[in-house]
Amino acid sequence: MAGDERLRIMEATSASLAASNGSGVSVSAILQAAGLSTRAFYRHFDSKDDLLVALFRQEAERMQQRLDAAVDALPDPPAQLRGWVEEFLRVSSAPRRRRRALLFASSEVTRARGYLEERDRMRAVQERSLAVILARGVGDGSFPRAVPSSDTRWIRAAIERAFDDQIRGVATIGPEAAAAEVVDFVSRALGVDTGPSRGTGGDRQVR
Repeated sequence: MAGDERLRIMEATSASLAASNGSGVSVSAILQAAGLSTRAFYRHFDSKDDLLVALFRQEAERMQQRLDAAVDALPDPPAQLRGWVEEFLRVSSAPRRRRRALLFASSEVTRARGYLEERDRMRAVQERSLAVILARGVGDGSFPRAVPSSDTRWIRAAIERAFDDQIRGVATIGPEAAAAEVVDFVSRALGVDTGPSRGTGGDRQVR
């Protein structure tokens, strides 16, 4: 079946990338692993780049589903924001998911034609899901300073920086502590009363 062929090709690609540590993979090696022909490949993908971008899209959609599920389980906007950040950074602390994240950050994937456009699409989806949380917080007063239309870009950028530090192994703190720092920073920016600011001797930050 056509759907089975596409799935087999994508699974074989993922396995081949893992086996090469993201250093490179050929269409012939993928097809050999999948047990399929070149004709089968071109029934589903225009090129190897098309395949790699499709695999990246699939991974990004799975990540978004996990983020949405984490938010749906929580009762209010502050908890939902915290859950979103924690779920995003949890990838870096789960060995299997961390390995997959590294594969999708490898040059083999990131140099694929269409990758940058797909990455930007993924970021836009993430920002929209954050905007929903911020809009709820504006509505119930928990985020009094929030401007959802613009704040989401910078919030996602802060989260992405913390994520990259964790994935690349240059972070000086673990993912849970990093999530707490990001949430603290973002909460203060959104006008949440977080109590005494850190490093000020108990004085509140001037607003």
